[in-house]
Amino acid sequence: MENILFLIFDIFNFGLLVFFWWFTVKHYKTLPARIPVHFDFDGKADNFGSKLYSFITPVLGTVLYFFFVYALRHPETANFPVEITEQNRNAQFLIMETFLRWLFVLVMLIFMNGQDYMFRYSFDDTVKPRVPLSTAILSLIGSLMVVFILVGLFK
Repeated sequence: MENILFLIFDIFNFGLLVFFWWFTVKHYKTLPARIPVHFDFDGKADNFGSKLYSFITPVLGTVLYFFFVYALRHPETANFPVEITEQNRNAQFLIMETFLRWLFVLVMLIFMNGQDYMFRYSFDDTVKPRVPLSTAILSLIGSLMVVFILVGLFK
């Protein structure tokens, strides 16, 4: 059963990556020559660059995708917060495999939210991000807390 769920998760993650590239390429033609490439804590652009910068986050997402695929295929190379023994090996690998898939979803959603905000801000500097950065960061921290609790339970 877990293999089917992981397969669905993997297809979804790959679909997120493909959608991210499609979204970027689709909107690239309509972008102005200068786009915001960095924002301050208030959400105001404080650095601008060429519209080629719009491809940085999809490239980073692709690199992360292949990093996670490698880590999932070779779980023994990962750094675990507890010692891996024969008794806890399966549970720890299951937690790690689930968390890496979930972490990729969160990172891609953060990247896509930033990309969407950057594109919309290029045309209207009064727009707000669809999801505040604080919400995204708290979701990452919350996920880490859940993982550490599960890891501790299955030492």
